[in-house]
Amino acid sequence: MEPIFLEEKIKFNKDHFIPNILYASPKVKMPLICLEPGQEIPPHGGHSVGIFYVKEGKGIFTLDNKKIDMKKDMVIIAPEGATRGMQCIERMVVLAISVG
Repeated sequence: MEPIFLEEKIKFNKDHFIPNILYASPKVKMPLICLEPGQEIPPHGGHSVGIFYVKEGKGIFTLDNKKIDMKKDMVIIAPEGATRGMQCIERMVVLAISVG
């Protein structure tokens, strides 16, 4: 597999969020999440461990009933079974890795 250069994969959609799936296998999925202010991924159940690296921007991450301020260079880990979601405050790029 060829290396992935994230800067080349960043794409925003002003109408609604569309994930850019960089890699997928039966056990691992790696979407690049590009959100505009006001866009969100509603809280939903996670059937796997989710690792979220905030490359740029600001937002609010929901982990079960807890709200976490998202900011550049932060990593958030959502355990298997935890509810997770995010809301964008400042144009945001997040690399997510789902394992399990």
